[in-house]
Amino acid sequence: MSPRRKIDAEEPELYTAPAPKPPRRWGLPLVASIAGVLIAAAITASSLMLVSHESDRKVAVQDADVLGYVRSFMTTYTTLDPFQANYYGDRIQSQATGDFAKMFKEKINEILVQVARVEPTEGTVVEAGVQRWNDDGSADVLVATKISSKGPDGNTIESGNRWVVTAKKEGQLWKISQLIQVI
Repeated sequence: MSPRRKIDAEEPELYTAPAPKPPRRWGLPLVASIAGVLIAAAITASSLMLVSHESDRKVAVQDADVLGYVRSFMTTYTTLDPFQANYYGDRIQSQATGDFAKMFKEKINEILVQVARVEPTEGTVVEAGVQRWNDDGSADVLVATKISSKGPDGNTIESGNRWVVTAKKEGQLWKISQLIQVI
């Protein structure tokens, strides 16, 4: 007997629909998707913070570098020793560039005569700060200095000055390209 007849010969069964599929569970895929988005956002935020931190660090290192140089230069510039006037002129000239070098070279003889006539002074930098960075890579630095000297009567005389110093990096060395006393 054929299989078809065999089915027909038995009791007729009622047709039943197939069992419904269990409902899809969206919980795990949803949680995994949200976790993936959060991880991607955390990585992006961390990357942006790292880039920002590195750029701030680079600016801080540049500021510290130029401030250290300008402090050293201004201490040298404001410390006068009449017995070593020529040495003073050579030191300042070796650290000058641009307009400042040109002006210093033109007036070197007058400057040396003035240095040789003054009492020895000791210059110190009270405070210095970067005012701005220029497009050419130079920095304008505001500097407050104090100059102490002994008067003829033995009393200490102090005076203060403020300066705007423009420092420019030439190769690996900083040099002073402009020096303006602020009144």
